[in-house]
Amino acid sequence: MAEFDYVIVGAGSAGCVLANRLSADPNVTVALVEFGGRDRHPYIHMPKGIGKMMSMPSLMWHYMTTPGPNNPMPDIWLRGKGLGGSSSVNGMVWVKGQPADYEELADRAGERWGWEQFSGAFEAIESHELGAAPSRGGSGPLKVTLPACRSVLTDAMAEAGDSIGWPVKDDVNQPDDGEGIGLMPCSIWQGKRQSAAVAFLKLVRARKNLTIITGALTDTVLLEGKKAVGIHVLQDGKPREISARHEVILSAGAIASPAILERSGIGDPSVLEEQGVPIAHALPEVGKNVTEHRAIRMQWRLKQPLSINQQFSGLRLVGNVLRYYLTHKGPMAGAAIEVRAAYRSTPERNRADIQAQIGLFSWDLDGEGGALETEHGFCAIAYPMVPASVGSIHITSRDPQVPPEIDTQYGAAQEDRDRTVAAAHRLREWAAAEPLASLIECETTPGPEAESDEAILECMDRYGTAGLHTVGSCRMGKDDASVVDPSLRVRGIDGLRVIDASVFPVIPSGNTNAPVIALAWLASDMIVGGE
Repeated sequence: MAEFDYVIVGAGSAGCVLANRLSADPNVTVALVEFGGRDRHPYIHMPKGIGKMMSMPSLMWHYMTTPGPNNPMPDIWLRGKGLGGSSSVNGMVWVKGQPADYEELADRAGERWGWEQFSGAFEAIESHELGAAPSRGGSGPLKVTLPACRSVLTDAMAEAGDSIGWPVKDDVNQPDDGEGIGLMPCSIWQGKRQSAAVAFLKLVRARKNLTIITGALTDTVLLEGKKAVGIHVLQDGKPREISARHEVILSAGAIASPAILERSGIGDPSVLEEQGVPIAHALPEVGKNVTEHRAIRMQWRLKQPLSINQQFSGLRLVGNVLRYYLTHKGPMAGAAIEVRAAYRSTPERNRADIQAQIGLFSWDLDGEGGALETEHGFCAIAYPMVPASVGSIHITSRDPQVPPEIDTQYGAAQEDRDRTVAAAHRLREWAAAEPLASLIECETTPGPEAESDEAILECMDRYGTAGLHTVGSCRMGKDDASVVDPSLRVRGIDGLRVIDASVFPVIPSGNTNAPVIALAWLASDMIVGGE
């Protein structure tokens, strides 16, 4: 049996950071265990390769959600498979959340998780195009840039936002909790994706005390009584055990980490008994408290050829791919989204609570395969940044190859429905403001006929999308009911931690990749410090 001091399950955003920082001590041995393969596929590193990767099972997990009253049209939750995890397949947007998010996290999980700590982590992590500033790094390992897409259209978007009270920001991550619009920061450098594997793993792969194991699907945590001593995996279809002298760290993500705990007998006894899993430790909140963004898509037709729709088909696509491989520039070098707006759903809100990710393209929503429209248009994907609705993720089998059941509970809370409707109305107000209004021919989705709240919500059900920012399934907290304590240790089990998006009690305002990387950065300091 292979034996290491630390065994990290999952080579995603958190796992790559942990592997880098824990293996910095040459006297410590670290195993990083990942089911997917190496991050060698060219689509990974070409930013616009994301469009092709979404349908590739070799690079993606495709988790189907469960139909129900609050999920009438089940959707797919995508997750990355391979080194870098979802950071190797995501939209590369870099949104850090608001200071108030982390102050609320500190209230729930302890003062080490406050804004001061996360701000310092972001400063250490980033090498930002705009240079160093409070809460922004200038010389860290992960490079952050702004999209090279400024045009008549993006200028009009910014000016229209400013006219309705959204300040135009050079850095939309400015830590002020306020409204604003500006270019979306992205984890791209010199035309290539800055995944966690690129930023944190690439330069340390040759360390003798770091072993990277790919093609290994983690089934369970090995327990001796109430102590984690390793993991059981299936590698190339064959069972294998990997031993941990100090700790097992689950960084498999908000879908996989609770499933591993449940297969290991750690979870809600009623769930475990239903699947015939012997109960090793009752921890009822495993797999519960799940929140996820459900976004409404809005689209507008343009009067002028100002979108990028026609860059991704036919001879233009061929030319842009050739240009990319020759220069690492052009449309194929851009992130999934170009502009970000944050705003209040109602004036009474004490801070921005809606995020709109605005793309310089529009989908053919009634077509197949996520193709873009042939006409020129642009889109906005909007949602309440911190949803109130709560779902769950639970295993349906002891077989690690059987996906868990995902009960989304989208919009179960009236507050989420109300804020989604308000978000759409506010975007209509923005689109009607000059100079943007003069560039728009019409709204195509939901369309002018969708005036009522019910019609707007029906459009979200039909054309909406998951944010893919799942959290909460192994939530941390100071309370005894939380799955992990303020040190991210699984309650009641020695030598076992969870460090990934699953531990956030709620979604930090916006996207989750940057907060998860900062979480792992802070957690590694904690582990190295002996906490």
